[in-house]
Amino acid sequence: MKRIYSLKTCDKCKRMLSEFIDKQSFEIIDIKSVGYSVAELEEMKNLAGSYSALFSKVAKKYKELKLSERQLTEEEIKTFILSDYTFLKRPIKIDGTEISIGKL
Repeated sequence: MKRIYSLKTCDKCKRMLSEFIDKQSFEIIDIKSVGYSVAELEEMKNLAGSYSALFSKVAKKYKELKLSERQLTEEEIKTFILSDYTFLKRPIKIDGTEISIGKL
């Protein structure tokens, strides 16, 4: 399946999507309004190799919760990503068995 997980209010995502040529063959999912399931997150993790690869350390909540001061386990990172869409790096492009994180 071909999907792009993005945030329509994110300037980086908007810029990248405007430059992305093959939009018609991808399902574009707004992670704020549509979200993502546990199964979708598991698929992303399997393709990326870890939850850490999907975890955004620039999220406002990351700073607010002072998570940089902690050593987070993969399970904790998974919980944070599932609890709030802002913890998921974006955009994420899945093209079959290939994943791109932070770029299209």
